[in-house]
Amino acid sequence: MSALKSSYSQKYYKEVFPALKEQFSYKNPMQVPKLEKIVISSCLSEALQNSKVLETASDEIMAIVGQKPTITKAKKSIASFKLREGNKLGVRVTLRKERMYEFLNRLCNVALPRVRDFRGISGRSFDGRGNYSMGITEQIIFPEINYDKIDKIRGMNITIVTTAKTDEEGKALLKLMGMPFRN
Repeated sequence: MSALKSSYSQKYYKEVFPALKEQFSYKNPMQVPKLEKIVISSCLSEALQNSKVLETASDEIMAIVGQKPTITKAKKSIASFKLREGNKLGVRVTLRKERMYEFLNRLCNVALPRVRDFRGISGRSFDGRGNYSMGITEQIIFPEINYDKIDKIRGMNITIVTTAKTDEEGKALLKLMGMPFRN
């Protein structure tokens, strides 16, 4: 089984786990925070007029993460947005285990450094319970996306869910995993 694990998940067990255990002086190894899942979503308001937009966005996210996303629907009607309950609005995918570690590795080491004028990501986007959310304005920062076949630049939201109890623990975990935070 250990031969199948990616080098990034092994990095957690060999480097990050002992460092966090020492830094926060945990008595029980089950207290040490770890990554639970990564949720990538994209809401497309133009999907109300053109249903093909959902297909292209779904194909792009599938190329980036290697997993087929689900289509999200509106939960309630909003007349001012011409939105009805049940309208298809966006796509979402949840990554766990090895795909999650592999995506985080590519996000930190390949995609984020390709952002123009990149100086690090904000360390203030934690939710109070150790989970981190960030928005990406262009999907073309991922090398899997062919720049010539893009019809429109779309963004996406990335939420990293951890088992950390506080923002300090969550930030320490992500920093040790290689997230490029601004100082």
